[in-house]
Amino acid sequence: MDQKQTKKEYQFSAILTPHRSLSPQGFLIFMGLISLVCFTTGIVFTMMGAWPVMGFMGLDVALIYWAFRQNYKDAKIFETINLTANELTLERVYPSGRKQNWSFNPFWINVSLIEHSSGATKMQIKSHGKALYFGQFLSDDERREFSTVLKQEILSAKNSLRP
Repeated sequence: MDQKQTKKEYQFSAILTPHRSLSPQGFLIFMGLISLVCFTTGIVFTMMGAWPVMGFMGLDVALIYWAFRQNYKDAKIFETINLTANELTLERVYPSGRKQNWSFNPFWINVSLIEHSSGATKMQIKSHGKALYFGQFLSDDERREFSTVLKQEILSAKNSLRP
């Protein structure tokens, strides 16, 4: 028996990920500098007779390390958006590995960018009276740019089905 698998061709596909300005190598350099400053300060205070300060300096380094590691772990979230002429799918993958999936008909959705007076933005997909916020980890400028691109792609998908 010969089975043919039809591959679904996407008209548009995007993966949204949070931006992190500090590379892993930059993180090591930063932690090295913090450790050097804290160790030097600890030695100075120990020589002055305030030896407990050395422990607090070590605690500072440990807490800074933990905070950055937690930040890198939280940055593992991403969202995948795939658009065909008949369907828009959004998959959100959390740092824990848990996944959420949504599917929409492009003819019935409205992608909008909500701008607050403070300049903060939110992207949402509305369909049948329900709203889904996405790209919350993006910067405001990235949201503005992506919402414009997605709206254009949805319009193209709608137009591709018209005779």
